[in-house]
Amino acid sequence: MTATHAIGVDVGGTKILAGIVGRDGKIERRREWPTPLESQEALLAGLDQAVEDLLGDGIAALGFGIPSRVDQRTGRAFGSVNIPLHDLDFRDRMQDRFGLPVGLENDANAAAFAEWRAGSGRGTRTLVMLTLGTGVGAGFVLDGRLYRGWAEAGHMVVIHDGKPCQGTCTGRGHLESYCTGVAADELAREEFGPAADAHRLVRLANEGDARARELIGGIGRILGSGIGSLVNLFEAERVVIGGGFGAAAFDHLVGPALEVARREALSPADDALEVVKAELATAAGLIGAGLVAFEALDM
Repeated sequence: MTATHAIGVDVGGTKILAGIVGRDGKIERRREWPTPLESQEALLAGLDQAVEDLLGDGIAALGFGIPSRVDQRTGRAFGSVNIPLHDLDFRDRMQDRFGLPVGLENDANAAAFAEWRAGSGRGTRTLVMLTLGTGVGAGFVLDGRLYRGWAEAGHMVVIHDGKPCQGTCTGRGHLESYCTGVAADELAREEFGPAADAHRLVRLANEGDARARELIGGIGRILGSGIGSLVNLFEAERVVIGGGFGAAAFDHLVGPALEVARREALSPADDALEVVKAELATAAGLIGAGLVAFEALDM
């Protein structure tokens, strides 16, 4: 292996996924750890360990996808809803720690970049990706370029004065209030008992349970409202759905979501709109983080 490889680190609310990535997006090696959530210091120690376990002579750069608002000019990570990361000069910290160029991106932006370059977004000019997991992440490729700003579409209001959002967010009625694995857990417990969760809800839907399908379809319709608004804003030709819950429930989400999104979207986007499943699955964030690392190396 030559120095044409990077380490990509995808930081989620429940796990850290890290691996060695080539310029073509292929993963040479990957590992997974639970995300330390006790404190910012514990989280950073976990990220250091993830990098150290993969570091070798062939590594030219590091890339991180984090569920945070990122200032690309300074490399500063602002408050995160689902991990204990607050107002940190993240890029400088990691460059000082490891002595390598460091790329930094919002995790959903990184996943969108990967899907556009190497997954189900290939061939498009304008792409929206929504990752439905612990939270709702969003990434955009606009006219062939990755949007590098704050892409907090998960906190767009879809129901005025609706359910409280999760984590440290003080808002109500956000897309993230209704379209995550956490929201699906809550619906499953209400309908099927305290031991039920999103995994069981999806399994029951796959087995043909009408109520489970109805509940996931309801999530899909709210998701479609958000998609319709995003399509109207960005003229997106394709929307990619990823994340753990998004991928698992996709077959039951996509019909209701597309129906509502096409209703809400303005012509001609209503007929042309595609909603597709992420091709790279859980590897999208890792691959995207690696590709962001190469961007930092080439600057």
